[in-house]
Amino acid sequence: MTVIRIKRIYDSPKTSDGMRLLVDRLWPRGIVREAARIDAWVKDIAPSDALRRWYSHDPRKWPEFRARYLAELQQNPAAAELRHQMQKTTTLTLLYAAKDAAHNNAFVLREFLDGGAASS
Repeated sequence: MTVIRIKRIYDSPKTSDGMRLLVDRLWPRGIVREAARIDAWVKDIAPSDALRRWYSHDPRKWPEFRARYLAELQQNPAAAELRHQMQKTTTLTLLYAAKDAAHNNAFVLREFLDGGAASS
């Protein structure tokens, strides 16, 4: 079973992070790619531009954002592939840039990867 961790991209990388995936559609400001030590940038799994702009990190919209993003993930072949590929690692760290540590796409993606949303 894969342990899925969530971490802000601005936090220092650790060897215990395992596979490090940046899960945002936009590259985070002020981060140098080499210093981030990511294994992959999976921007095709991030929320759509339209959903990201609609949400605008407004915590009042969190329940609706979560539902809409889960629906996007269920229709996204790249998300299904990631769910399959993560079986090959023991630890997966989902990296995000948002300032809000409780209401961001990494938490919804972890829920999806953990099987919290039905596969299509």
